Amino acid sequence: MTLANSTVFKMDLGPLNPVWAELIIGAVLFGLTFLIMAKAVLPKIKRTIEEREDAIDGGTERADDLRAEATQIREQYEAELAEARHEAARIRSKAVEEGSVAIAAARAEGNAEREAILAAGTEKIAAERTAAERELSADVDAWAHALAARIVGEPVGADRA
Repeated sequence: MTLANSTVFKMDLGPLNPVWAELIIGAVLFGLTFLIMAKAVLPKIKRTIEEREDAIDGGTERADDLRAEATQIREQYEAELAEARHEAARIRSKAVEEGSVAIAAARAEGNAEREAILAAGTEKIAAERTAAERELSADVDAWAHALAARIVGEPVGADRA
């Protein structure tokens, strides 16, 4: 057996043997379909894809811009909030100082009033003591003589005469 007699290498290709007329008609129809697709359909598809990409990219850029703006606004808000906290701390500190001054002034005023009341009370007590001593000194002699007279049993001093 030789290779030439073999059925495997026979030139008859069977179902793969194309008809040339169908092959030419298929190539022409493929060319027409390709031209129609290339001239009419593909540019519309390409334009739609580009618009979508632009919308996506533009949306991403707008989102990035909005994110940057939001970050800037947040930083500004935080700065204002920090300034407000500092201002509140200053106000509290000032109020504490003013309160301390007011308390010290009230304490000093209260001490002054207390000292004035004590001085007035001491003077009044001294004046009443002096008046009571005067009243009692006159009566003390009379009571002493009367008491001595009771103890002794006879008049003593000025009552004797």
